[in-house]
Amino acid sequence: MSIPLKSASPPSKQKFAGVFRMLGRISFWAHILLGGAAGIIILLVMLSRNFSNANNSYIGFGIFLAICSILAVGFRIYWAYRYTRLARLLESSDRSVHPQKAEVIEVLRIGLYVSLAGLFIAFLATEQTVIAVLAKSLARPEGVTIYEARIGVRPIDLFLILANVNIMGAHFLGSVNSLGLLDWLDS
Repeated sequence: MSIPLKSASPPSKQKFAGVFRMLGRISFWAHILLGGAAGIIILLVMLSRNFSNANNSYIGFGIFLAICSILAVGFRIYWAYRYTRLARLLESSDRSVHPQKAEVIEVLRIGLYVSLAGLFIAFLATEQTVIAVLAKSLARPEGVTIYEARIGVRPIDLFLILANVNIMGAHFLGSVNSLGLLDWLDS
């Protein structure tokens, strides 16, 4: 028994518009929650770090990449809002305001590209931060008591990893959202 992956015909405008609006709202709130949590964590990390210390340069670059990825989350919040506006136009009884299929596909593709780019940047930020934290933990001799906080791994370093994972989750959900709608529309 085989299950077809694509439906035989493309969705109707009304059905697509309803799903488009619902997924736009879900994407909007998911990006706000995950991106907001990550933004707050990164802000706390930035306020608690001593950037004059040379050992923080790798983590500092990870923070820079995380901020770039949060900017992409901010764009995706706006883009998810735009999804709901386009869905509202598709649901309108006035056919003259309906966007063309090519326009909707282009909007979905831009959202997908931004999410994939943000996911890649967040992945690099996570890798950079994990490598810096691992280097800190490996540089400490086994069984030695640490008297300087900058030598050991601090909890704030782990919070930065958590923020990067939240950003990756937001971009992953945005990618799945755009890719699923594109696949459904192109069927």
